[in-house]
Amino acid sequence: MSRNNPSLQDFQAVLALSRDASFRLAADSLGLSPSALSRQLTALEARLGVRLFDRDTRNVEITESGRAFARIAERMVNTVDDGMAEFGAHQSARRGRLTIAGLPSITASLLPPVLRSFTAEHPEIDLRIIDALSGSVLDAVETGRADLGFTAGTLSARSRLAFQPLMEDEFVALGVAGGPLAEDRAYGWAELIDMPFIVMAPGTSVRELIDGACLRSGRALNPRFEVAHLATAGALVSEGLGITVLPRLTLAVLRCDTLVIREIRDFGALRRIGLVRRSGRTLSPAATAFLAHVRVPPVG
Repeated sequence: MSRNNPSLQDFQAVLALSRDASFRLAADSLGLSPSALSRQLTALEARLGVRLFDRDTRNVEITESGRAFARIAERMVNTVDDGMAEFGAHQSARRGRLTIAGLPSITASLLPPVLRSFTAEHPEIDLRIIDALSGSVLDAVETGRADLGFTAGTLSARSRLAFQPLMEDEFVALGVAGGPLAEDRAYGWAELIDMPFIVMAPGTSVRELIDGACLRSGRALNPRFEVAHLATAGALVSEGLGITVLPRLTLAVLRCDTLVIREIRDFGALRRIGLVRRSGRTLSPAATAFLAHVRVPPVG
């Protein structure tokens, strides 16, 4: 910017003096002394090469050039005020943009009531949801495509990410009435492994924990079907093609009205659900507000 260009303080000074027609009143409104205001205007007129005010020891009168400058000053000051108001809204999280990535089981069950209460408090924040498998959720947060991610606690060696636990999700067995899970009781892991088994594909948070349960039991899993999506697993179970073992939160994605749900006595692990964010990076005001919000259980 050229040194000859007026500053915001110059615009404010001209507006104040054109409004008050008094150095004392204008200086008071600006928090200056009359002599400081006079020096500022004299310097401005020298840079512009034009007189903005005719003044003597008693009177101040704006010139025609001064009126033209005052009209420009009003637009400039209003633009700055509007811009700072917009920035203030951003900083206070009244406005902004927030992208959340999450496992489908979370975006379909845990997230909707949280978003309902959050958007009621922050109606002008634009929200984008990325529902994806665990690895893709972590990638979205790590690359900055998402501000925050809901996932299971499987960060492995991703040192750029931090995980904040929120809850634990237990595993249950699902089958059709009259199928291998017909008895209304809790089942042992060894029993379930020997049944026709529909399992989630490697790379999913569910498969990691199922493989861990097999390792602890010393039994290998020989699945009848291996699928990548929860809806596919649910559809195969509904057709009586086998049983599956999934965390309770995933049930929101499935059509469970025709399925039986059984507890597992000795699965030996819970799926930790939490929020993931980039380590050492400042969150946006919108993301900060959301992070504070999810620590309080939504009402209703």
